[in-house]
Amino acid sequence: MHVGMTTFFQNLGGHSDAQVYAHEMSLAELAEPMGFDSVWSAEHHFDHYTMCPNVAQFLTWMAAKTRKVKLGSMVMVLPWHDPVRVAEEVSVLDHLSGGRVILGIGRGLGRIEFQNFRLAMNESRERFTEYAAALLGGLETGWIESDGTFYKQPRAGIRPRPIKSFRGRTYAASVSPQSLEIMCKLGVGLLIIAQKPWETTVKELGEYRARYREVNGTAPPKPLIASFVAVHEDENVARQMFENYIKGYSRSALEHYEFHNEGLADIKGYEYYGKLAQNIKKHGMDAFVNFLSELQVWGTPDQVYEKMLAHHKMAGTSGCMAAFSYGGMPHDMARANMKLFAEKVLPRLQAVPVDETVGEAAPLAIAAE
Repeated sequence: MHVGMTTFFQNLGGHSDAQVYAHEMSLAELAEPMGFDSVWSAEHHFDHYTMCPNVAQFLTWMAAKTRKVKLGSMVMVLPWHDPVRVAEEVSVLDHLSGGRVILGIGRGLGRIEFQNFRLAMNESRERFTEYAAALLGGLETGWIESDGTFYKQPRAGIRPRPIKSFRGRTYAASVSPQSLEIMCKLGVGLLIIAQKPWETTVKELGEYRARYREVNGTAPPKPLIASFVAVHEDENVARQMFENYIKGYSRSALEHYEFHNEGLADIKGYEYYGKLAQNIKKHGMDAFVNFLSELQVWGTPDQVYEKMLAHHKMAGTSGCMAAFSYGGMPHDMARANMKLFAEKVLPRLQAVPVDETVGEAAPLAIAAE
């Protein structure tokens, strides 16, 4: 199984942003020597939830620091960008890294981000669909163009020309059933960031696989799962890490995304989250924080391995990514968390057989003009 680590750049622990960046980059530099298969980061803006506003820039720095690990975006939020610029940045990163990019894309959820980018959040689904089609088409052909409602782009060349196909190494974060249909039509795999009961996720994955075959005539890429991990040799210490830091992350996610805001139901494309807010109102925010936290992974090395293996079997994945520093966790504890996982869990997960290689791609034969 493919196993990556993800930097989170979250600042909940009273550190300066400079200290958080130095810490997160030091963890990222350990990924390759510790044996991880990939390094990831997620795009967010304007608050302390995640301070990585330019994932391509961070991964370009990582490309120079590494030789083997894949470089993944979890995710680049397309409605916040000009697709031409995204295509160019991704192509440059793929050239500089020797074709090691795994492209993760999404449409965004945080109102703070849409508001500060001066964008209408109720247009995000349509913008994502048009932007993604143009971007993925451009990365396959070397030319990007669109005549959509929200994105009109005259035919323009992507230089440097893409060197490898992104089919099979593009994933999208998807939560609502409507988004799953879009991902099938785009021909992309799914990146699971757990927010639902596992039985619901498994059911929707089955529907996605069936629909993907109908649309594309082939099986989809197997999904990837991202988890927040707390591991310690002492189960009681791991439990305290869960209580303090996994729950701290879950509360920060609730606050950043405003999962409790019933007004999300009035924003086109976010009706699912309006229903979630009603559920939170009924059961309370603490109950939701506990629920979201229990979807993550914590325990002794054996317990963490068994939980991640169970998630893999339920979802039929080809890989997973683990975050080790989040929720205000002290930096020395985060480093020890990652180190113990690398020593006691990582080799066992990598030994789990899968019949699909994550991030591999065929060279493109794009004629020069």
